[in-house]
This record gives sequence, structure tokens and C-alpha cells, in this order.
Amino acid sequence: MAEQTWDIAIIGGGIIGLASAMELLTRRPGLRLVVLEKESRIAQHQSRHNSGVIHSGMYYNPGSLKARACVAGKSRLLRFCDEHAIPYDLCGKVIVATDAEELPRLENLYQRGIANGVTGLELIGPEQLRELEPRVVGIKALWAPTTGIVDFTRVAAKYAELVAEHGGTILTGHRVDGIERHDGAQHLTTTRGTVTTRYVVSCAGLHADRVAQLTGAPDAPRIVPFRGDYYVLRPERRDLVKSLIYPVPDPRFPFLGVHFTRRMNGEVWLGPNAVLAFAREGYRRLDFNPRDLAESLRYPGFQKLATKFWRTGLAEMYRDFNKTAFLRALQRYMPTLTSADLLPGPSGVRAQALAPDGTLVDDFTVDHQGDTIHVRNAPSPAATSSLAIADMIADTVQTAFSLN
Repeated sequence: MAEQTWDIAIIGGGIIGLASAMELLTRRPGLRLVVLEKESRIAQHQSRHNSGVIHSGMYYNPGSLKARACVAGKSRLLRFCDEHAIPYDLCGKVIVATDAEELPRLENLYQRGIANGVTGLELIGPEQLRELEPRVVGIKALWAPTTGIVDFTRVAAKYAELVAEHGGTILTGHRVDGIERHDGAQHLTTTRGTVTTRYVVSCAGLHADRVAQLTGAPDAPRIVPFRGDYYVLRPERRDLVKSLIYPVPDPRFPFLGVHFTRRMNGEVWLGPNAVLAFAREGYRRLDFNPRDLAESLRYPGFQKLATKFWRTGLAEMYRDFNKTAFLRALQRYMPTLTSADLLPGPSGVRAQALAPDGTLVDDFTVDHQGDTIHVRNAPSPAATSSLAIADMIADTVQTAFSLN
């Protein structure tokens, strides 16, 4: 493989990299395309460690890339699942206000959803809320019936299967450690030899900023990893949750807060919190990588974020280690929940791009620089939006690169 010259090398075998490879090969039969994945299997990080929610699109600023990609991507994702017999469940979501202070924000979410083209949205009172979720308390809620769930690892696996069927190559165990340009090509130094390619598309997720630096691109925005831990409902108590139950987000804070999420395997996840991960791939509380942690703590953007939200950060860390505090956050929406109902669950790490001024990069970010395209920020709802993002990347490739 090292002696072959590829037209395009995609760095990252997660759901975005695989969707982009599939789209490019569909548009350009015969394209010499390779996907380089550092793990021994595809889709091992954000594509696997996510909530499995098919988002509808009401959270995002109208006109933003997230808003457009989520609504369009969801529609395409459902068609894709139907076409390839991948099961999903449009179980719906209630976003619950528990006090009057939240009502203006709930109304704003409704208006955003309407502006973004989300169908079926309805503001409901406590009686209708009890019909949908008998154990949930709230003074008003936003009902989003087209929100759903799916197993995104199955989706990613099907993308990979179609990449191979269309003539693409997926090389696992190929971590990219260096990129040099000479003789009219890019030479990617990997853990299993050199890969030579004309063009590069980086979909490196948790390591997007590091791959960008290998190409000489700016080192900002930086990826700062945030871990989210979940509990799961005891199996015999899963009937407590009928749909997805979410809080009204507070725009002062960067994350949604704890919620109740049904899964395709029947589980119900409770959470997550949001704490700084001490390793970019740190899925356990005590996972630690000195380089990763040092980069986060030294980055001016993180220092400014921490200065602004230090009280929130301490509260999240306390809740991370204190089951009683976690339970209290959940009981705000379901008072009958008890400590015995909660079992230890999984976790995920969010690759969040952070600007030097301490602001979280809110929208998807895709940069074109010379013979390389970088996906610099693609957190949730990237999985829902994967086919729409792939469309955008393929459009950029066709415009920016000469593939004749």
C-alpha cells in the first residue's frame, strides 16, 4: 500500500470520515481514496461513545451550519436507515420547564425550531406532559415528536461497507504522525509506513487540532476534551421513561445538563455531566494523559473559560463523584427516582473546539487550506448531520481540488 499514490486520503475513520468517503466515491467512481484510522477498528471514539439521539434541530441558531446540517442530515439519515434496514425509533422528546424562569427560554427554543424547519413541534402544558411522561413534573414543555434514537455504530459500519463496495480502502492501525509536502504530493507518515496522496481531508475528531498543526495550519481553535458520565436505569425500572426527557438549556452555560435517554438496546441512560477530561480518550474518571492535560491547562482559551465558569465546573465535578448530587439533578424532573434505580453507566468524551478568547466554537467548522480540508469542530449533532456534512465536504473537494 505504501507505494501507491492516492487521490485523497481521509484521516479519521469515524462517522464523519466514513460518510465523506462514501459520498466522494459515490460522486466520483474510480476515485483512489483511502481512509486512515489509528485504531484497530473504525468508529471507536465519538461515533461509538455518544447518546444515539437523532436530533431534530431546535437548539441551533437559525441559518447556522448546525441548524441546516441537522435538519437536512436527519432527513437523509432516516432515508438511509430505511434503505439499509437499520432500525431506529422516533420516540420523541420533551424539553421540560420546571419553573417560570425557564419559560422564555422554552419559547425561544420553539421559535428556533420553527425557524429551522423542524416539524411537529408543540408547546404543551402539564396535563399533556403527564400523558406523554407520567412520572415527569413540569409547568410546561416542548414536545418534539420527530426526535429519535439509532445505533450510530451500525450506521458507521454500513458507511464503511459501502466505502469498500465503491472501491475505497480503509486502513486501520494507521495513526498519522507526520505530513510532508514534496514532489507534488503529500506524504503521510503513519505507524505502518508512508501513505502518499494528492489531497487530504482531515476528520480527526479528538485530534483535529493536532492533525491541522501537522499541515502547518493554525493551532487554534484547540480541542479541549470534556467527559460526560452516565448512569443507567435499573432494567426493571426502564418503563419510567417513555421518550427522551431533556432540561431547558441555559444559554449562560456551555452544555445541556442531565437528561433521560432511551437506547435502541432497551437501556435508559441518565446524564451526562460535563467535566474536563484528563485525557482526550479518557473515558474513565481516573484516566490521565500528561500531554493532553497539560495542553488543556496551558491553553489561554481554557483558562478564560475556567475563570468564567469555575463555579459551574466545580459543581459538575462534585456531581461526577457524588451519586446523591447526580440523583438530585435527575429528581428535579422525576421526583420518584431513587438511588437504587441508578446503576453505573458508560461515558463519552466530546471533542469541543475552543477559541483563544475562551468561547466554545458553537458551529461546525470546516476549513480549506491549500491541498487539505480540515474538519475542525464537529461535536453533536454531527452524527445526525453526518450525511449533510459529507455533502458539504464533497462539494468543497470538487470546488477546491483538481481530481482529473
